Amino acid sequence: MNKKQRAQAIKTLFLHHYPNPKTELKYNNLYELLVSVMLSAQCTDKRINLVTPALFAKYPTPALLAQAPLESVKELIKSVSFFNNKAQNLIKMAQQVLHTFDGKIPTTQEELKTLAGVGQKTANVVLIEYFEANFMAVDTHVFRTSHRLGLSYAKSAQQTEADLTKAFKTDLSILHQAFVLFGRYICKAQKPQCQQCFVQDFCMTQSNFKPA
Repeated sequence: MNKKQRAQAIKTLFLHHYPNPKTELKYNNLYELLVSVMLSAQCTDKRINLVTPALFAKYPTPALLAQAPLESVKELIKSVSFFNNKAQNLIKMAQQVLHTFDGKIPTTQEELKTLAGVGQKTANVVLIEYFEANFMAVDTHVFRTSHRLGLSYAKSAQQTEADLTKAFKTDLSILHQAFVLFGRYICKAQKPQCQQCFVQDFCMTQSNFKPA
């Protein structure tokens, strides 16, 4: 089995096991999704879901968040990792949305990336989840599992994204969500659940790969 056939076989198994995977972040609109994804960097979805209800109750729109006192936002998200920087970015992002995009969250990768605290991964995750856009986003779960399966040997998340996009080409939104769930519950960083693994035949190693 060559590299292309191997990637196709893995893709087929993932699409079969995760026919309709979705993010575990709880949101009601594009604004809430963007904020949740921004907060989720290096933090668990479970923690974000505990924090966002109060945040969205107090600041339900970009216009209100844009005017929020920094200390108020910090207080609401203080249990989230890097809450100081994230609070600053949330307010600045909301101000940019208000002044540059007429109060509407932009819907293209390039426009999203102009917002404070929004890199390519965050932009892609938002577009994948909300629009089912054909993008791949590489978080720690996707990075680890794709390297364990020999789908990429890149040292950075962005190059890994390029490798996976090239290998899979289509159904990227589904595959991104599937790899996240797979890494979160089966192919864990520590003590992977190999007995439950449906792609065990393709596993190269149990090493815990992290982006450089």
